[in-house]
Amino acid sequence: KYLASTQLEYAIPVPVMPHFNFTLLHNTGAAFSFLANEGGWQRWFFIVLALGVSIALVRWVYTLKNDRWLAIALCLVLGGALGNLYDRIMLGYVVDFLHFYWNDYHFPAFNIADSAISVGAAMLVLDMFRSKDEDGNPKPKSRSESRAI
Repeated sequence: KYLASTQLEYAIPVPVMPHFNFTLLHNTGAAFSFLANEGGWQRWFFIVLALGVSIALVRWVYTLKNDRWLAIALCLVLGGALGNLYDRIMLGYVVDFLHFYWNDYHFPAFNIADSAISVGAAMLVLDMFRSKDEDGNPKPKSRSESRAI
């Protein structure tokens, strides 16, 4: 984010490869600029929300014993949330700079912290389908499953 902020001009796309630009944008809202034009109250709302979620995630991670997958997922969400929280507190907006497009369709710009949140959230969804024992811990793989991998 620092490099994007110091090396890119605001809203001027820098082509990297077909369908992908670096484009510096400032997002005062949430994901996909949700609530970005609401007059400023959303900054404090998202700061409080991110702090609350971060505290809850830290507490949750400390309760995990043997579930590395879930711990990684939670840490990805936590790291992304803290990265965007820092921007929101220090700058008043989140720095976005990754910009994908296809013909006239432009996917909303995002950043690496957003990617970490998205990957972590996807891992949390996948975690719901994993086999677990009665304590909620992942079941160990049988020998035949281990050899197949």
